[in-house]
Amino acid sequence: MPNTFDEGALMAAARAAREHSYSPYSAFAVGAALLCEDGSIVTSCNVENASYRLTNCAEAVAVASAVSQGKRRFSAIAIAGPPESVTPPCGACRQVLAEFAPSLTVLYSNGKESHATVSLETLLPAQFELP
Repeated sequence: MPNTFDEGALMAAARAAREHSYSPYSAFAVGAALLCEDGSIVTSCNVENASYRLTNCAEAVAVASAVSQGKRRFSAIAIAGPPESVTPPCGACRQVLAEFAPSLTVLYSNGKESHATVSLETLLPAQFELP
C-alpha cells in the first residue's frame, strides 16, 4: 500500500465535504474525498432520503461523480464521519470501490478526528468479480 500522497490533506478534504451532508434522519454526516490517479480529488457527502433504502453513501457518490467526469482510476479515498465515530466504508461501498480499484488505499475516521489507513483488500478480502 504505497503512501505517496498527503493523507492529512485528503482527510481534510473529506472532513470539509462532510459539512455538505444531507442527513436529517440519522444525523450521521459523512464526507468522502476520492484521490484519482491523475492527482485530482473528487469530494462528496452522503445524501439521505425519507425512504432509507434510497440513501446514497458518500463513497458511492464520489465514485459516481468521478466516473461522470471521465475518471476511472483511483489511488485512495478518505472517509470522514462524525468526529467521535469510526467510519470505515459499508460493505456495499467496499464493493463499489473494488469495481474500480481493488487495492485502493482507504483512510477512515477512527474517532476523535484521527484516522486509520488500510487497503481495500484488507477490508474486503473476497471481492466479487464476474468470471
